[in-house]
Amino acid sequence: MEKKNYKAVLFDMDGTITDTERIYNHFWNSCAKELGMNDFTYQDSLDLRSLNHADSKKLMDERHHGSVDYDRLHTRVALCVQDYLKGHEIPLKSGIRDILTACREKDIRTVVVTATNLKSAKERLADSGLLPYFDDVISAHEAKHGKPHPDPYLLAAERIGLLPCECLAVEDSPNGCTSAIDAGMDTIMVPDLTEPDPELKKRLYAVAPSLSDIVSMI
Repeated sequence: MEKKNYKAVLFDMDGTITDTERIYNHFWNSCAKELGMNDFTYQDSLDLRSLNHADSKKLMDERHHGSVDYDRLHTRVALCVQDYLKGHEIPLKSGIRDILTACREKDIRTVVVTATNLKSAKERLADSGLLPYFDDVISAHEAKHGKPHPDPYLLAAERIGLLPCECLAVEDSPNGCTSAIDAGMDTIMVPDLTEPDPELKKRLYAVAPSLSDIVSMI
């Protein structure tokens, strides 16, 4: 694979930097049962990863025709995840310190592009000790349309004064990968809860087992 001179690496957060996607996944399913939304499935919890609020609500309405109250479920999940993380150390994905150190040594800028709201994202990155490693943190809430639309990644490139083609994106979910690819960025998927399907795999620059495996690509 050709090594390119990227000027920035843009990272998703949950499931890519922090090993928190599985925590969300647990609470999507447990809270749905708690609230009596028994039509909610494990596949639903996977499909909601990094998906913006409007599209998530639309997806649940189309699939479940009102039996899943997305707004109510989302509010409950957010509270449960927040409470859980207050009492536990933020788990990190393997290799994150390796790649951040490599970026710093090579003068490559680093940015977080997350579906999580900005305040929570910065708090989690600070609690994990990673916030100083990043030049900026972008929440998809700041963009006109969230993931899987390209807006969050386009906003990130604009904020750091680079063209999308000068940036490498690192994601773990299909919605996040689609956002970065459609923004015009080479995108590497580091699978977390699921592997890419054949269609997505064709659009990816690479699939890497871990963040450490990306170091040689930058």
